[in-house]
Amino acid sequence: MQAIEVHGTVADGYEQVRAEFAAVVAEEDGESGAQLAAFVRGRKVVDLWAGREVSGTTLTGLHSTSKGAAGLVVALLIQDAALDVDRPVAHYWPRFAAAGKDRITVRDVLVHRSGVVGADGGFTVDELADERVVAERLVGQRPFFEPGSVHGYGGFVTYAIIGEVVRAVTGSTIQEHFEQRIRAPYGLDVYLGLPAELDHRYLPILPWRATPEMEAAFAANSPNPHGIAGVSYNLNARGFTAADVMALPNDAKLRRLGQGSAGGVGSAHGVAAMYAAATTGIGDREPLLSLETIATISAIHSHGPDLVRGDRVAYSLGFEAKSLLYPFLGAHAFGHTGSAGSDGFADPHSGLAYGYTRRRAAFAFNAPENARLAAALHRAATTTGLATAA
Repeated sequence: MQAIEVHGTVADGYEQVRAEFAAVVAEEDGESGAQLAAFVRGRKVVDLWAGREVSGTTLTGLHSTSKGAAGLVVALLIQDAALDVDRPVAHYWPRFAAAGKDRITVRDVLVHRSGVVGADGGFTVDELADERVVAERLVGQRPFFEPGSVHGYGGFVTYAIIGEVVRAVTGSTIQEHFEQRIRAPYGLDVYLGLPAELDHRYLPILPWRATPEMEAAFAANSPNPHGIAGVSYNLNARGFTAADVMALPNDAKLRRLGQGSAGGVGSAHGVAAMYAAATTGIGDREPLLSLETIATISAIHSHGPDLVRGDRVAYSLGFEAKSLLYPFLGAHAFGHTGSAGSDGFADPHSGLAYGYTRRRAAFAFNAPENARLAAALHRAATTTGLATAA
């Protein structure tokens, strides 16, 4: 394993996190690089990066870690009492009622129990970039399973549906709310819609690396493009492959429009700071979310075998429930992973807010290093005494 030069800072007591991060980057691909950042109770304790071309301010594609940013917008609207998640989507967006979708609630969509995981025939990359286009395609789409009966991940469509609800309730888009209420006030380096003047900071996601044997095993276990999982990952679109999933944020239109399901761009510091701002505040600033709102959005709704992703994940209201994936976290930990290996979460119990990005896509959508890094951070936070029960 080659020696890796790690840049950035850690607070006293977090040296083990630097060592773990260096090991992770060396094992993966020392040149491609990654970023890791964390806050504990509003104090930045880790801000690290490594790899050729990667700096602390490098921006890259977040894939479904974007859902965490969009989910915080929904959380604020719930907190404002502006949105009732138990009303049907069609109450806010009447056209959605077509094709057997009249009883699907906003909650069903947020916890992936709506049955609307994609569209017959799939989407082009150009269509996926624009949530309004995706939403229009979904108007006539029948659910792929009985709404409310089971859960199956809506990879690219969840926040196209929720975006129409938000627009109906407020007159503004998810992206506008995120910019005005979350990103700009805290100066966060995470974007749902990357400004053109910042595009030079974007480093493209690189394809994953795998041996021929690994690729053969992946292909043998890949879903039927026309099955529920294949539809969710848009593999039913002509010529669309797993490599296209990984490369999506490299599309300039998708970055510019910042669709909430997979179009976000950011740094690890930006992701960690976003979750810190939401749950603990940063510095002397109050958190964006109340304890009541955090309890509401972090309660587990869907768990057990997911028709798309298997049994690796559970869902809270608009987020992944992280305590089942990372059992050392508190019961109300919430956040979201991304297909290339990024991750972000908040653990209200310990006060930990976490952000991780990687330049090269993780093979088979699986980045197990997040568990190692999150565990090292949690150990350090507990040892230093910064993490105390909320």
